[in-house]
Order: sequence, then C-alpha cells, then structure tokens
Amino acid sequence: MIKTSEAKFVTSAPTIKQAPPQNRSEVVFMGRSNVGKSSLLNALVDRKGLAKSSATPGKTKLINFFDVTYKVGEGHYPLRFVDLPGYGYAKTSKSLKNEWQRSLTQFVAHRDAIRVFVHLIDARHPDLAIDEETKKFLQSIKKGDQLILEVYTKADKLKQSEIAKIKNKNPNALLVSSVKKKGIEELKKKILEHIFGDIVQKTDTH
Repeated sequence: MIKTSEAKFVTSAPTIKQAPPQNRSEVVFMGRSNVGKSSLLNALVDRKGLAKSSATPGKTKLINFFDVTYKVGEGHYPLRFVDLPGYGYAKTSKSLKNEWQRSLTQFVAHRDAIRVFVHLIDARHPDLAIDEETKKFLQSIKKGDQLILEVYTKADKLKQSEIAKIKNKNPNALLVSSVKKKGIEELKKKILEHIFGDIVQKTDTH
C-alpha cells in the first residue's frame, strides 16, 4: 500500500522563471479542461481539497506546484506534482499551440526536473484531435529519462465494451476513476517505479 505522508501546495507560477527550485523529481499533469485533473490529483494524495478546480473551464492559466511524499513500508519518496492549465476549452482555443502560451511549452520542454508526464484523456472521448496533438508534442520533446503515461479519466462511466476498445487500441493505457478510486494505486506505483526504480517493489511489504 502506497500511503501519503505529505501533500502541500507550494506555489503558482505563470512562467518557468517563477517556478520553484528543481530540488525534487517532478510529475506533470496535463489534459483538456474539464478532464478531471483536480479530482485525480486529490485522489492520488487522498486529500479532498489540495487541488481546486476552476468554476470556469480554461480559466486557470498558472502552473501549480505541490510537494508530495509517499510512504511505502519504511521508505519515504519525495516528489513534486505539477498541475498545468487545461487546454482545449472551445471558447478560448482552436489548437494546442494557441491555448498553451509560449511559456507553458517552454516549461514542459526545458524543465529538467520533469521525470513523468501524465497525459489525461477523458475516457468518454478517447479520440479527440487535440489529445493526439498532445501525444505527438510530448513524444517530440521527451528525453531519455522521462516517461509518458496516458491516463484515461472517468472510466467508471464506461461500459466494458468501451473499456475493451480503449485497451485494444492502447494496451498501455491506464483507466482511472477518481470517484471509485479505480486505477489510482496502479498509477502511483508506475510513477514511483519510474523515478525510484525497484526500491518501491522491495519495500512494498506492508
């Protein structure tokens, strides 16, 4: 069982220049507006109000940083979650390039501390062009020590046949539900294993 021993808001920053020091491995969460990003972040740390969703999709334009430490057995694993503004809100954006300001593109491409990209996709709309753009963009900037995880949210709203269709197209897809807590533990494990290696497996005895 992967438990949360720390989860706190650090700061919000409009650009990479205002971002905090790179003293922890970072996990970036990105996805369309209203994909359920805040709910997933809260589920991952088992805190209801750590990440707050905006009442107006697409309104938040800041990069939000959260320090998170997981406890597995006797081991403690410090991370920093980075919550990027949602993209693709119909009233404000026609493409990924227009929605993401230059500063955001610069951040994800040049922030050395980033180890994992969590690309969130609404499981009810798995084939949107803007998500395909995001996938290609991440693959184009990905460095050797970085991992891209494609995570399909709101999986509790799907039928088994719809889940099978996603899995058939993308065998590595992770399907999660913040409401049902489905897939949350698996996502934590994949993040920790990539950053800390088999330490997590060795200490996961409790």
